[in-house]
Amino acid sequence: MSSIRLSRARLPATLEIRVVDEFGEARRQAIAAERALTIYLNRREIVTLMTLGDDPEALVVGYLRNQALIERLEDLEAVHVDWEVEAAAVVTRREPADLEARLGQRTVTTGCGQGTVFGRLLEATDLHAPLPTHLRQSVLYSLLENLGAYNATYRSAGAVHGCALCRQARVLDFVEDVGRHNAVDTLAGRQWLGEGSAEPPDIFYTTGRLTSEMVLKVAQLGIGVLVSRSGVTQKGVELAERFGVLLIARAKGKHFQAIGAEGRLELDAIPPRRPGDRAG
Repeated sequence: MSSIRLSRARLPATLEIRVVDEFGEARRQAIAAERALTIYLNRREIVTLMTLGDDPEALVVGYLRNQALIERLEDLEAVHVDWEVEAAAVVTRREPADLEARLGQRTVTTGCGQGTVFGRLLEATDLHAPLPTHLRQSVLYSLLENLGAYNATYRSAGAVHGCALCRQARVLDFVEDVGRHNAVDTLAGRQWLGEGSAEPPDIFYTTGRLTSEMVLKVAQLGIGVLVSRSGVTQKGVELAERFGVLLIARAKGKHFQAIGAEGRLELDAIPPRRPGDRAG
């Protein structure tokens, strides 16, 4: 970490504009920032991300790590973000030997802002998320309750997704951004740079859909449980089965839908049924 040169070009996540409400009254309203940031890897243009700009260096490092464009932290020399030109210049000590081939294999995913996953990652065979001993239903409920205190940008401005690294019911790190893939990349970047919690997470939470991209990135982090308040896609389920990731979808209040739960989910807090709840 000490040998990596990092700019600290954080910008406010929100700004205020004038709006007129349904009563015709004018007031100031916070809105989420959305800034373009083009990543250059050793002067080669890689991608343009739309982001809040709250932690751009971690976002860039996490993106390059999750796309397997940087394989080892010690290969990273510098990350410099310059908002005047909306660019992040990344300098590495070495590149993967097959970098051009990796850049040529892209898949446009369903992630907000058209996140990309380089094709070779979808064929990866070395990703094996560790299976947790178990997840208790009561722990899940406690975690969902604890997460309510962390979505500050969403509460003030809306228009963002949130992602969190968790250890059972405790939230270790939480990131919001305009796209959920940006949030998970920022968490990955913080973890890789040693800027997050030293405790190993065993649950990943996201407000967005459980797509193939989300499952793949969580598997890369070595986390075996992925929780969302939203739904799941077919490819997300297929990759979760492949990498051994337990999916908890549509998790709101006391409700959830678990996929791949056999032997891994302990139902120790089953809520009473209410009129209209489905049985069976």
